[in-house]
Amino acid sequence: MSDDSDVKTVVVTGGTGTLGRVVVELLRARGHDVRAVGRSSPEWPVDLGTGAGLAVAVEGADVVVHCANVRKGLVESTRRLVVAARAAGVRHLVHISIVGIEDVPMGYYRAKLAEERVVEESGVPWTLLRATQFHDLVATALGALARVPLLMIVPTARMQPVEVREVAARLVDLADAEPAGRVDDLGGPQVRAVADLAAAYATARGLKRRVVSLSLPGKAFRALREGRVTTPEHADGKGTFEEFLAAGK
Repeated sequence: MSDDSDVKTVVVTGGTGTLGRVVVELLRARGHDVRAVGRSSPEWPVDLGTGAGLAVAVEGADVVVHCANVRKGLVESTRRLVVAARAAGVRHLVHISIVGIEDVPMGYYRAKLAEERVVEESGVPWTLLRATQFHDLVATALGALARVPLLMIVPTARMQPVEVREVAARLVDLADAEPAGRVDDLGGPQVRAVADLAAAYATARGLKRRVVSLSLPGKAFRALREGRVTTPEHADGKGTFEEFLAAGK
C-alpha cells in the first residue's frame, strides 16, 4: 500500500448524494483515484442493501469514506460494507455520523449509534466524525413545513446547522491521514433556536406564514430543546444558515 503522501484509491459510498458528491470532488482535486459508488452511480453501481457490486467496488481500495445514508436496513448495510472492506484489505474506513445520537431516543438515531458500533468493531482501522445537521437538511425540513399557511415548529428546539462542503473537507483531510478513532465533532458556527431558523428561512424565501408553536412531550423533543444535537465547544464551521439561503440553495 502507498504512504499518506501518495495517490490513494478511495471508495466513497453515497458518492452521488448531497455529501458524497462533494467528498468525491475534493478527493479528485487532490489527485486521488476515486470510486463514487451508489445505486445510481454510472461507473460503480453498488446496492448496499443487497451487497450487489460491493466486492468489486472495494477491491484494491486503500480507503473507504462511508457517506451513504441508507434509511432502511442502515446497520445491515454498513455491516456488509465493513465485511467487504476487511476482506479486500482496506486499511482505513472513514465514517460520518451525527452529533448527540446517544441522547435522542429516535429510531433513526438509535440505528446511527448501532452503525457506529459496527464500524468500531469492524476489524478495519477507522476514523469517526460526528457532525451537526446540514444547512440543506434544515432548509428542506422548513420548506416542507412551509407548504401550508401555518408554520408549525418546536420554537425552542436548538440546532447548529453546518455547511456540507465544510464537512466534506474535514472528511477528506481525515481520509488523507492515519486512522484516528473518534475525532472531534464538527458543528456549524451558531447554535440557533428553530424559531430563528424558521424566521430566516421565511424571510429569504419571501414567505408570510403564521408561526404556531408546538410543545411536544417526550424524551426526544426534550433532548432537542436541551440542545443535545449541538456541539457549541466545536463550532468550527464558518458558513451561516443565512449565507446558505442567500446563495439560493
